[in-house]
Amino acid sequence: MPRSDVARAARGAGLSRRLLAGLGLAAALALAVLAWSSSRLGEYSVLAMGVDAAHVGHARGSGVSVTALTADPSAPADVRVELVAGSGPIQLPGGRTVEGFTINGSSPGPTIRARQGDLVEVTLVNESVTGGTTLHWHGMDVPNAADGVAGVTQDAVPVGGRYVYRFGADDAGTYWYHAHQLSHEQVERGLLGAVVIEPATPATPTAADAVALLHVYEGQHTLNGRVEDEHVEARRGERVRVRVINTDQGTAAVWASQGFRVVAVDGRDVNEPSDVTGRRVLVPAGGRVDVEIVAPAEGAARVHVGGARSVVVGPPGAEAAKVRHPQQDLDLLSYGSPLPLGFDPERPDRTYDYVIGRRPGLIDGRPGLFWTINGRMFPDVPMFHVREGDVVLMRLANESGEVHPMHLHGHHIVVLSRDDVAAQGSPWWVDSLDVHPGERYEVAFVADNPGIWTDHCHTLPHAVEGLVAHVMYDGVTTPFVINGAAGNQPE
Repeated sequence: MPRSDVARAARGAGLSRRLLAGLGLAAALALAVLAWSSSRLGEYSVLAMGVDAAHVGHARGSGVSVTALTADPSAPADVRVELVAGSGPIQLPGGRTVEGFTINGSSPGPTIRARQGDLVEVTLVNESVTGGTTLHWHGMDVPNAADGVAGVTQDAVPVGGRYVYRFGADDAGTYWYHAHQLSHEQVERGLLGAVVIEPATPATPTAADAVALLHVYEGQHTLNGRVEDEHVEARRGERVRVRVINTDQGTAAVWASQGFRVVAVDGRDVNEPSDVTGRRVLVPAGGRVDVEIVAPAEGAARVHVGGARSVVVGPPGAEAAKVRHPQQDLDLLSYGSPLPLGFDPERPDRTYDYVIGRRPGLIDGRPGLFWTINGRMFPDVPMFHVREGDVVLMRLANESGEVHPMHLHGHHIVVLSRDDVAAQGSPWWVDSLDVHPGERYEVAFVADNPGIWTDHCHTLPHAVEGLVAHVMYDGVTTPFVINGAAGNQPE
């Protein structure tokens, strides 16, 4: 072939390669644009979310509205509270002032106290939270209309608006309230407070009942809003109940300078608790433990809460030594004595897997490394359908490499086993459960509170990154949407 023909052929081949490369690049860009576009969420309803291969065909989004799932509207309230949400500076005694969110001018907001059996009515007024806000009653099995999840059970309350929550104080225990609109920002910056439901008939008299609410404000570890320890007055031999509430994003540890007992977990009493010495109790993000300690004959006792802060129990001015952080954990799987559960988890009506993983992808147009549930990425995550009265068995597994405090709204779950080791102690009822990397749990609950309930990680940035699903009762619907005109952004 003449050199001119060879040159022309080479130029033609090079042009073809460049053309093919250009077409390949164009195709790749088109696919990337398509993937980005399809990941955009826009306005959406939880009714259209997820898949439930085991129960396809059950009623979805038709029937009773979440707005109808309320406490008796004709019953008079026993406890009435108005909570005014605002934004502005928060003065932390012992620390520096931060910008954040307040309830009735402070953070934490006021502790709400009621007695078991009371009907509680709380009016939320949004004075100046520009993104809108709500209140979720963490750990309380309230009616669904009172759950406070923007875009699922209500619209976010705009500036100048108000919303009334009504619920029965059915279960004595330690709980808390917090925003569930832009919750990863509003909770971290202080829109929260404690709830204490006292038993109708106290089982054991105590000298004092102290709330120990933990929160970190811009790196400052606080106890009840103070960068300081607290002193609870008690005479020698008197018992004191310390209600530890972990409102932060990570696990907190509780231990003491002497023996103590864990008398309740997540608002549920422990049956026949024994003395704990030389061990720590781990409290998941969102979780609570009530510990009982006796004032010593000399000096005072120290309950370390969260590591940085302490509750000192004893006479005024009494000193209490600090003790090292124990390395051994109290295993609640075998703590206390067994009791009947009241239902048979060996014969569940529904069985679901909730397997947490992680992979790269796009959510709402954002590239990143996102959490998955059963291999699926938000919003294409499972929808866990139930019927009222079902016994539900859920198998939790963490294959993601990070710890996740899993929180189911509207229900308490009981831990049946961890890594195939069966529970042997007092029934371990929780609403917030740390699932560590590689761990597998079997848990169960009775579907006795109709509604649409969020089931998510309470490390709130993880929920923003897709670690959120829902338990949906068949025949329940919601008129609320996420994104859209009301600006609902629950996580």
